[in-house]
Amino acid sequence: MPPKGAAKKQAGQAGAGKTKQAGRPQRVSIAPGKVIKDDDDMTEVGDQVHGEEWMQTKTLIKPDDQLELTEAEMKEEFTRILTANNPHAPKNIVRYNFKEKCFKQTSHVDQLAIHFSLDGNMIHKDSDEARRQQSKQGASEDRHSVSKHSAISEQAISEVDEEKKEDGEEGEAEKPEGEAEEAGEKQEEEGTTPAPGKGSETGKLTNQFNFSERASQTYNNPYRERGTATEPPPRANFSATANQWEIYDAYIEDLERQEKAKEKKQSSLSKKDDDKNKKKVTALETQSDDISRISKASKIVERMVNQNTYDDIAQDFKYWEDVSDEYRDQDGTLLPLWKFSYDKAKRLAVTSLCWNPKYKDLFAVGHGSYDFVKQSPGKLLLYTLKNPSFPECIYDTESGVMCLDIHPEHPYLVAVGFYDGSVAVFNLTNDSTKPMYQSTAKSGKHTDPVWQICWQKDDLDNNLNFFSISSDGRVVQWTLVKNELTYTDVIELKLEDSIQEGPEGTQITTLSCGTCFDFHKKTDYQFLVGTEEGKIHKCSKAYSSQFLDTFDAHHMAVYRVQWNYFHPNVFFILQC
Repeated sequence: MPPKGAAKKQAGQAGAGKTKQAGRPQRVSIAPGKVIKDDDDMTEVGDQVHGEEWMQTKTLIKPDDQLELTEAEMKEEFTRILTANNPHAPKNIVRYNFKEKCFKQTSHVDQLAIHFSLDGNMIHKDSDEARRQQSKQGASEDRHSVSKHSAISEQAISEVDEEKKEDGEEGEAEKPEGEAEEAGEKQEEEGTTPAPGKGSETGKLTNQFNFSERASQTYNNPYRERGTATEPPPRANFSATANQWEIYDAYIEDLERQEKAKEKKQSSLSKKDDDKNKKKVTALETQSDDISRISKASKIVERMVNQNTYDDIAQDFKYWEDVSDEYRDQDGTLLPLWKFSYDKAKRLAVTSLCWNPKYKDLFAVGHGSYDFVKQSPGKLLLYTLKNPSFPECIYDTESGVMCLDIHPEHPYLVAVGFYDGSVAVFNLTNDSTKPMYQSTAKSGKHTDPVWQICWQKDDLDNNLNFFSISSDGRVVQWTLVKNELTYTDVIELKLEDSIQEGPEGTQITTLSCGTCFDFHKKTDYQFLVGTEEGKIHKCSKAYSSQFLDTFDAHHMAVYRVQWNYFHPNVFFILQC
């Protein structure tokens, strides 16, 4: 008895054969001398007229208007060059040429044409977004596989139940063989159906975006060569005779050329030196600019350091008393406190001193020279008790400073008299080291050294003014009007009985040399003048031709005169 599986297979084949015969008509061959049976599926390959179309050979059809070419014409080669020129590219672009200063047509035109462009996006497999997509795809595949496995297992269970029923209807003799076959089929089914959740491979991550890449190759334009031809230089024939004097003249010309070349070299070297000096000056200016930014802070720190250094002297200045003074009748002791010095002013003499009326710790010092044969530039220095190590302000002057005075109401204005007879006014608030006002020979400066200078109250027009006296015998009032320094001669110091007769009956008066003056403390228009002849003249601003009174005080020069601060009719005289 055949096995159960074989019987099933035969039944399946029989059913398939029946369906074939029912669904397809019988094939009949019409070839002569040959008959094909109904069950024969083979086809004969040959030169039959009515065979399959794809098995027939192709025949070439020649058109009627085709040219008849010879073999030589057929073998002739025609070369064609494929260029990538853009037909829509403009050929008449004109641009401005800065070199030739005109508009010119551009020969190079961009021939690139973009036919398709698409931006694609890809995700790296190790990125967070890719991991999220992988986790979502894995979860959906697991659900699908679980549902599929459950359906397969239910179908397999139903088939097993049907087979068991058919086996029960058969005889007991066939039972062991059927059980063996069922066991084998169950094993096959169990082996073919994988367990859910095992062996599931992770699907490949597909790109979520459409990405396409296109490339094109452009044609490289051939190189062009350009050449120019120049005309040859003109030629000329020269002939001459050399004599002794011509040779001498040639040597003299050569010597002059060499001397001119040396002069040019020297001038170029001098220019280089000037440039170097300018660079040094600019470098110093930049350094000074950098220092000026922190000048205020550095000045405060310097003062703090100096106050700590000279703290003992400051304490002595305030509280020091000498116990030994109790045992002395009229004598006392003098304690030196600070010492002010400046290295560049060591060879100059101190010609004048003046305390600032508003800032009690600030005073001005004038440096000049009493050596009238050898004069040198002077200096105007301002020191403060808060920093005795270095001056606060430094002003260099062309001539030696002989006297100075600080304005009582405007403590930043300093009037200075020089050895050359000029006067100047310095503004301490300005950064410039040059004077704000200065007299010249045109503006009525003195012809001899200025020995004293003094500020006075403003005039009726509220203009600042000061007075000066010099050895030329003039007392001059200087007024600051806008940007000018105007002068007015107050009085000339004429000597008594000094009128002499000059040529053609003219009278010449000699002037005495003025050395000092001082204004009355209560009466502004009165002032005293001291001379080198030892006389004291009492003068007034209202009278410029004569003195109010004259005192024969000394036989030598008077160097200082001053009114008493407490008694209006008493004055002091200093003679050395």
